[in-house]
Amino acid sequence: MCQFIETICYKNGVFERIELHNDRLNRTRNHFYDKPLEITLIGHLSIPLDLIHSTVKCTVTYAEQIQHISYSNYQIKTLHSLKLIDHNSIDYSFKYADRQVLESLYSNRGECDDILIVKDGFLTDTFYANLVLLRDNRWYSMLNPLLLGTRLQSYLNENIVTPILVTPNDLHLYSEARIINAMISIEDSPVISPQNIRY
Repeated sequence: MCQFIETICYKNGVFERIELHNDRLNRTRNHFYDKPLEITLIGHLSIPLDLIHSTVKCTVTYAEQIQHISYSNYQIKTLHSLKLIDHNSIDYSFKYADRQVLESLYSNRGECDDILIVKDGFLTDTFYANLVLLRDNRWYSMLNPLLLGTRLQSYLNENIVTPILVTPNDLHLYSEARIINAMISIEDSPVISPQNIRY
């Protein structure tokens, strides 16, 4: 049986982008199961009292029904470099709990802090985040992410980022790279020099 996850950020008393998480969870369930009753995530979430004033990573594991929810204090990791890794057959269009393929690629990062997967010649995602690139004061996201994250979706909805196809040879055109996911905004993301994204 497949399991899936939603990673939700709780910050300043709010579960961020909860509707986008809710929509993705139910789209996934509708794809894999026959007419499941819709789940409303907010009714299942409750921050432990000792974390109420923290930034919290809330992980919901589910299949047809929610199976487990965990809460942990979150801090952004230091990130300076990405190793480009080619993989043309990778498919992570649903947020599977099983990340064995990604973990295998991540284990080949060498001295770099993370990986950046290249599929069919174009940049996609890192091990755990979407990529954005800055050029002439405008942010660009990858047109073909392996997984469309909820923060990236919200940035697209608000025209904060422009989706574009980017090859490894295009990286010199950009002044900086950052990663984004449910827990990391553009503003809070570590800055990565494009020179530190390499094979």
